[in-house]
Amino acid sequence: MRRDLIDRLLLALVVVTLAASVVIAWRAPEYFQLGFAAEDRLVENGTGLFLLAASVVLALNAARLGARGVLRAAVLTGGYALLFFFAACEEISWGQRIFGWQAGDFFAENNYQGETNLHNLMVGEVRLARVVFGNALTVALLLYLVALPLTYPRVAWIGRVADALAVPVPGLRHAALAVLASVVVALIDVPRNWEVYELVFALLATTIFLVPQNPDKTQ
Repeated sequence: MRRDLIDRLLLALVVVTLAASVVIAWRAPEYFQLGFAAEDRLVENGTGLFLLAASVVLALNAARLGARGVLRAAVLTGGYALLFFFAACEEISWGQRIFGWQAGDFFAENNYQGETNLHNLMVGEVRLARVVFGNALTVALLLYLVALPLTYPRVAWIGRVADALAVPVPGLRHAALAVLASVVVALIDVPRNWEVYELVFALLATTIFLVPQNPDKTQ
């Protein structure tokens, strides 16, 4: 299947996800919290799946870059693929509930959900997710999804840095959907609403890696 077709299908899925989230939160808020966006249910599993898909796309891009002899970009892109693979595994607690094995003593004692993952670790009374994976990560994602696509073609040094690091640059359509998702999810006044944003990011990441602004530097 052509990359541009997959891109359109994934962008349509982002819109459908946001629309469904609004309707479910409005008509069935309890189901939204305890079913739709709960642990091991549709939204969270979708996030893990598309983070893995993004990792696979990056790995394929790395292979293509290697075949073209662009070794530096290939190594960087391979590193990005590993990061997304790690994120996908974190999202599903490294298969703990899928395969039914128990968390080790360290995670049982220091993870506030008793799961095998880093993002739910407790450092004293502080949740790591709120410090490292919370506000700081949100700002970084918005800079990537919204600021970078606007500045990449206009600010020369930003373009040079992005290309040198083989960073797939989002398009304006990705930026628009990221802003829309931020507003919609913020307005959903139901617990676990930001799980939807994680799914939207995973979908957007997959399509960005498929069809970035700078394919000649990243594929």
